[in-house]
Amino acid sequence: MPNVYIEARPKGRSEGDPIEYYVVEDAKDDVLYTSKTQLEATFWAKKQGYSPLIARVRHLNDKKIPNHWRAAD
Repeated sequence: MPNVYIEARPKGRSEGDPIEYYVVEDAKDDVLYTSKTQLEATFWAKKQGYSPLIARVRHLNDKKIPNHWRAAD
């Protein structure tokens, strides 16, 4: 199963600003799906046959660094 990345948006928001939505992205930063919750994004990714990864820390989300990501349960 290919990996996809679930990220909070908007990107580059200031600390403490609310999350407006989540996106599911592939390794090339293409948005595959948008949802209001991280859970909904995770369910969608699994249903599509992907292996979803979630950033361990919101501002540390470099897809090239595996330690920035954890598998969604």
